[in-house]
Amino acid sequence: MTDCVQVSTATATRDEALTLASGAVQQRLAAGAQMVGPVVTVFWHLGEQGTGEEWQLLLKTTRDRYPELEAYLLNNHPWDSPEVCAVPIVLGADRCIEWVQKSVEPS
Repeated sequence: MTDCVQVSTATATRDEALTLASGAVQQRLAAGAQMVGPVVTVFWHLGEQGTGEEWQLLLKTTRDRYPELEAYLLNNHPWDSPEVCAVPIVLGADRCIEWVQKSVEPS
């Protein structure tokens, strides 16, 4: 098991995803981010089922930096209550894991 996690959220537009990704990487809260989209989503919201198109954002960070990344995403996301989830990166190439760890070290 590594100390790295992949964090996901989604936005309505490519520009919103890019803004969140750029800020997170610039502040060294994430080593990198990938934007995927548009993707179709099916969800429950406010008691109703809905569908829509979103841009998925995947960010890599460490468990230690996750709370700061989560706070950044929640404070800067255009939605009132965005989904922000993290899953552990159980295995990964040593060079990749080291890159994530070194990239998010506080300065």
